[in-house]
Amino acid sequence: MRVDITRLQILAAVNRHGSMAGAADELRYTSSAVSQQIRKLEAELHVALVERHARGVRMTEAGCLVLGRARAIEEQLEGLSGDLEQLAGGYTGTVRFGVFPTFAASLLPEVVIALRESHPGVRLAIHSSRISPLRDLLETHQLDIALTWDYPWNRSPDTELAVHELLLDSTVLIVPRTHRLARQNTIELTDMKDEEWIVRAAGHPTAELLFRCAHTAGFHPKVAIEASDYQETQAMIAAGLGVTLCPRLATSYVREDVVVKRLEASMPARRICAARLRDSKPTIASQRLEHILVNVVDDYTAALTRPARPD
Repeated sequence: MRVDITRLQILAAVNRHGSMAGAADELRYTSSAVSQQIRKLEAELHVALVERHARGVRMTEAGCLVLGRARAIEEQLEGLSGDLEQLAGGYTGTVRFGVFPTFAASLLPEVVIALRESHPGVRLAIHSSRISPLRDLLETHQLDIALTWDYPWNRSPDTELAVHELLLDSTVLIVPRTHRLARQNTIELTDMKDEEWIVRAAGHPTAELLFRCAHTAGFHPKVAIEASDYQETQAMIAAGLGVTLCPRLATSYVREDVVVKRLEASMPARRICAARLRDSKPTIASQRLEHILVNVVDDYTAALTRPARPD
């Protein structure tokens, strides 16, 4: 059954006024136009909806039944209008958000909590993955926002992406708590030239970071182990199997038997950005997420400037 909603609204106006003329005045139609629309509605429903009499019209039993449904439809339409206003205002909706593992393990919970507290109607659909798959998902419109990271030597033009830098994630050194230099505030990379190193496997960019920094410092690092993730790396460091360079964000959770040290020389930092497709207009909800990302990262960087507790 296909029914014109406007004709249902005209029928409701006729019922309110008890006449075609009254409905016509309210709706700014002619009486004949109102009468014509009611007849068309009756034809659509194959039933008489009004009884005409000298003083106006009254609803038939079928007309009363249709009016009941019409009121429910109007309520649904009003609800739909409200829902669309909420969506347009960024108070509801879903944001498809891509993150990489070190961010997911450190700052993502704070982002989710902040968004839930400020905009409980906005839902995050989170996808955690390596950088390359995240870029692919973003470029194929399967994500609204994705976090990316890179170093100065491997930055891509990103002509299709609008990129907002969130953080320059500094490079730090992790050594066993029993290491000879563990109590120093900062360490020169040249002091580590005879150490054995643990690097991320499969050509991870942080492995290239080590080789580039070591080359600048005048030595070739001896790689002892290639590890799959940073928690695995920390366990190996604690066992005395080597040391590592890594982004500071990867040290949000540190074992008690290892320590994180600053390096005296100027070390490359990885750039963490929020990216979206340049030709895709962001929703208000996704803009709210970006605002929260900025606030969470700002709080994180502010915490890094506070005096550290002694090792």
